Parts: sequence; C-alpha cells; structure tokens
Amino acid sequence: METPKFEKAVLVGLIMPNQPESRLKEYLDELEFLVMTAGGETIKRFVQKVDRPNTATFVGKGKAEEIGEYVKAAEADMIVFDDELTPTQVKNLERMFEGVKVLDRTTLILDIFASRAQTAHAKTQVQLAQLQYLLPRLTRMWTHLERQKGGIGMRGPGESQIESDRRAIQHTISLLRDKLRTIDRVMATQRKSRGNMVRVALVGYTNVGKSTIMRLLSKSEVYADNKLFATLDTTVRKVTIENLPFLLSDTVGFIRKLPTRLIESFKSTLDEVREADILLHVVDISHPNYEEQINVVKKTLDDIQALDKPVILVFNKIDAYENEAANDYELEGENQKMSLTELKKTYMALENSPCVFISAIEKDNIEELKTMLYDIAIKIQKEKYPGELLY
Repeated sequence: METPKFEKAVLVGLIMPNQPESRLKEYLDELEFLVMTAGGETIKRFVQKVDRPNTATFVGKGKAEEIGEYVKAAEADMIVFDDELTPTQVKNLERMFEGVKVLDRTTLILDIFASRAQTAHAKTQVQLAQLQYLLPRLTRMWTHLERQKGGIGMRGPGESQIESDRRAIQHTISLLRDKLRTIDRVMATQRKSRGNMVRVALVGYTNVGKSTIMRLLSKSEVYADNKLFATLDTTVRKVTIENLPFLLSDTVGFIRKLPTRLIESFKSTLDEVREADILLHVVDISHPNYEEQINVVKKTLDDIQALDKPVILVFNKIDAYENEAANDYELEGENQKMSLTELKKTYMALENSPCVFISAIEKDNIEELKTMLYDIAIKIQKEKYPGELLY
C-alpha cells in the first residue's frame, strides 16, 4: 500500500507586544496541529520580533528573503502564517514565493472545515464562509494579466474578468444565504418540536474530548478523533439520568482566532448552544495553555450571546494532567499526578464553581458529572415544565 504524501509546510509567526514569545510557541504548536489535521507536515518554523506586522509582506523584507531561500532549498509546498493576511500581503508574498502556496490561519481553518463537512447543511455553511473570504482577494487570482494593466486601452480584459467573477460570487453568496435561512427555519422548528425536555449543550475548545463525553453519557456511537474539528454537524441525543430525560447536543469546537465568517455561517449550528438550558464547558486540563482556551471559549460564547445560562466546567483528561508544582520538585511517576481530593482543593476548583474533574477516556469520575448535571437539570425541569417529570 502506497504511503500517503504529505505536503511540506513552513510556519511563520510574529512576536509582538500583544503576542509575546512565551505564547508564540503554543500558538505555532496549534498551527502545526492544524496543518497536520489538513494533511500536511511541518518542516520548519520562522519567527520574527516586530512591533506590528509589515503592511506589505507581514514579515520584514529580510525575513521574507530568508524564508524564500529556505523554501526553495527544502522544496516546501506551502508557507502558513499564524494570522489572517490582507489581500495585499497575500499578493505580494505569492509574487515573492512564486510557485509556493501562501496560506494564512483563516484559509487553513476553512480548508479543514471543508474537508470535515459531511452534510449538505455543513457544506453550505463552509462554502458561504469560503466565498466571503475569497471575495476581497479576487485580484490575486489574476496576476497573470498584470502585464496588460496600465496605460490607455490596456485596462479591459483583467478588470472586466475580475468584476465578472465578483458579481458571480456575490450572486452565489446571496443564494447560499437564502438557503441557510431556509435551513435555519427548518432547524428552529425541529428544536421546538423536541418536546418539553431540558436541553444541554457540550461546548469547549476543539479537541478537548466533547464527543467522547457525548458517547459516554448517551451510550451511542458518536464520531471522535484526535484531530481538530472532528465534529462540524450538531449531534443531538436523548439522555436519561435516573428518572430525568434530557437532550444533549455536541457542536463544533471553538479555537483561537476562529474566523468571524465561520461564526456567522454556522449560526444555525450555534443556535443549539444559544437555546440550551445548560452548558457543559469541557476543558482539556492536560493542555499547558488550558486557561487561555477557557477564555477563548468564554469570549466566543459572549460573541454569540450564550453566557446567560448555567455552566458546569468539566475539567477533562485528568489522567494526562501533571502538576507543575510536582515537576518543580522533580518528582517522578505517579507523584506528579493529583488525586480527585487534591484537585478539588486547587484554585481551579475554588475559582470555577460548579466544576468537576473527569477522564472521559478512562471513565473516571463520570458518576459525579452525572449527579451534578442531574441536580441542575431537575431544577430547571421543575421550573420550566412542571408536571412533566416521570416518577
């Protein structure tokens, strides 16, 4: 069997006053994970310290030349920047790195979403986001016509073609928006017809184990994988804890710098979160930067106006969590692991009530999660739907 060929990628990031060096490694680690998820392989990282991105080429001229020399020697397939590039920056960089794909973080995320989309609904949402991103960048697709620009009588072919394409894309965007509005209405009707049951939504950073928890609680097969954005379409399952049935939904994971266009396009998917009665905010406690991930999710929830509801913080992957204090004392093996009793005494527990510590993969402490969820859900059930409980 032939081994699949991975495209070779070079990553580029900036150290800026609002993005210090201590955080950039984490950001580029995540960008490398995105590249891997998309089917690529990272062979080199380039970093530059600047006050602000270069308006023409994102990095400085000297750094751009250094990157170009390496890319040519290593025969890299693409250069991926950790921020969104302007149309001008993309155009200039593609001219400098002729024959090599220039991608930014947004393009990469959109590409992964496109590969993950399975249903017509998800495909429509991704296509809309891609076209909205492409529209202001059309001119870079016509660089082969530049020799015809400038001078009287030389402005026709390229300009007219770009305008023609722009009108075609605007028309397609309009059609896709109409299609999504229809889908939104259908899905809203479906949500209303689900009966008088409490609705719980799993939210969290991408790849924190939401789908694994969904499988545990619902006892059904839900796709889960150690890749970013394994889930795009909303999955809804009926779950019963003790005598209480409720609906549990698993939605797309959030990520740092999630493109605004995706949030807009995935409105109907995110409505599951907005209309939920309870949020289970899942956190990968083993991730070195989990606190920033918590803040990213909270900001996204705020952006979609979904913070006004009960939230249970679910610290997942305690089996992989190592105590930094233990590492400082160079303790080995199990001494670095913290017991549930110790975890409940940490600042994480004291500052994030209600919260629960679990390992979905090892099925550790799932009963406490169920009990906590039941206590909140039964209270909401009695308030919203009195007389609906089955005893």
